[in-house]
Amino acid sequence: MSEVKRLGEKYLQHMINLRETIHMYPEDGFSEFTTSKIIIEELEKLGIKVQKNVAKTGVVGLIEGKYPGKTVLLRADMDALKIQEQADVEYKSKIDGMMHACGNDGHVAGLLGAAMILNELKDNLHGNVKLVFQPAEERDGGALPMIEEGVLENPKVDAAFAAHLWGYLNEGEVHLKEGPMMASPDIFNIKVIGKGGHGAVPQESIDPIVITCQIVNSLQTIVSRKINPLDPVVITCGRIQGGDCHNVIPNEVELEGTIRTFNEETRNWVPKVMEDLIRGITTSQGAAYEFKYEPKYPALINDKYMTSFAKESLKKVVGEENVFDLKEPNMGGEDFAYFAQKVPSAFIFVGIANNKSEPVIHHNPYFKWDSKNVGILAQSLSQIAIDYLK
Repeated sequence: MSEVKRLGEKYLQHMINLRETIHMYPEDGFSEFTTSKIIIEELEKLGIKVQKNVAKTGVVGLIEGKYPGKTVLLRADMDALKIQEQADVEYKSKIDGMMHACGNDGHVAGLLGAAMILNELKDNLHGNVKLVFQPAEERDGGALPMIEEGVLENPKVDAAFAAHLWGYLNEGEVHLKEGPMMASPDIFNIKVIGKGGHGAVPQESIDPIVITCQIVNSLQTIVSRKINPLDPVVITCGRIQGGDCHNVIPNEVELEGTIRTFNEETRNWVPKVMEDLIRGITTSQGAAYEFKYEPKYPALINDKYMTSFAKESLKKVVGEENVFDLKEPNMGGEDFAYFAQKVPSAFIFVGIANNKSEPVIHHNPYFKWDSKNVGILAQSLSQIAIDYLK
């Protein structure tokens, strides 16, 4: 048995306990004060150098190897989601309306496990391991603020790796791919401004509900008729709000949604075409509009060499038969993309489903998975760091 596996087993129960404790106290982005406190206490127990309050609640630990060398960054996100937990688990959320429904509690516990493993092996390390516990991945994005506050410097980071526990893959498997891995998760908001009136005399009004319906349907033609089918794009309308009464035509309707792209040129082009379409429809109906586009994270692009390198390291942890090339990129967003823009990086999916026909659905109030999977996550990050520093 390798030292990484031996130490992974040694610390597994502690990792499980940490995951389940963090799960009980979920916190919103940039408000992860309890989670940060747990992380700081664990790192300080290990004698690891700690930097606190990076991008408000972020924590950075530094393991210095015995020998000089490069610096590798390992990252975990910390925040939870505004979801009321319905899962039947002993460690159910104690915070009303908040839940770890994506796996970030496991990411924190897994990176703390990697800290335990690597700290025991630091006399064999050539270089440094920077442990980054990042706030606010789910919504506002904590990666860029951490980078702006210097997390990639002192010492300068040469490569970065992160992993996501993934409910659509089997336990014991890890999947990754070079190139585009996750999409840009941009947001749009449309307000259609009509002329309110009585529902019985629609000819005296300009109905923003009917106009909004036309816009929703027409937006899909951008994907189906204006974009190369080999260039993946998603335009999803996730919220429509308008009207207060069955017999009143409202004055305005608000529509909100997301745009997912991989190609930066396409990413910049889509909102322009959307606004052209919205302008045409509203003008033809005598209405007005407001269009807001909020770019979020860039697409997550895995470095070719780092991806290939990580695959070889991962085989030592889960076996060659359990390391897979991800068949296709995922349209979800991940602000680890900012790290990948700055240094050669690779992002990994670690399976948590115990039956392929029944995936563990993320962002769901019944989201649950076996805590033992933090062990594979910890061992995977540890092995990659050790091999990189060689």
